Amino acid sequence: MIKTLACLMAVLPVVAWSADNPDKDFFKQAAEGGIAEVEAGKLAESKGSSQAVKDFGAMMVKDHSAANKQLEEIASTKSVDLPGHSGAAQMAKKAKLEVLTGDTFDKSYIKDQLSAHEQTVALFKKEIASGTDPEAKSFAKETLPTLRVHLKKIEEIAAEAGVTAKH
Repeated sequence: MIKTLACLMAVLPVVAWSADNPDKDFFKQAAEGGIAEVEAGKLAESKGSSQAVKDFGAMMVKDHSAANKQLEEIASTKSVDLPGHSGAAQMAKKAKLEVLTGDTFDKSYIKDQLSAHEQTVALFKKEIASGTDPEAKSFAKETLPTLRVHLKKIEEIAAEAGVTAKH
């Protein structure tokens, strides 16, 4: 379960896609999201001012690294090249977090994680419902419960910190 959850969010930009894989957008978005989660999680571990943010960041690094690895293994069997970095919007959020400190960092990170996990849960639910690649669908089914745990946990952290998802 944990190894499947690393891929929560968008992963890296696609270098090359197998023309016959209709689930390529899922692979790309999951890869970019997963990479973004690991990067932001590392920032939260080092820059977070609350223990809850630090602990959540550590969980993101662990779970999303495992899920990213699993997604890479699946993609490699399909000759699907995954992006090697997060998407442009995710990079911009990371750059913003890098300059923030203290409570301002925590609140921004929490808001970003609320949004990212809501989007990731929706992405994985969509793949389960309408994906055509059996391994991609299986990965989504295995990973979704972990993503839901992440969403619930960040919602709890947000409630304790007085943070809402609305920007």
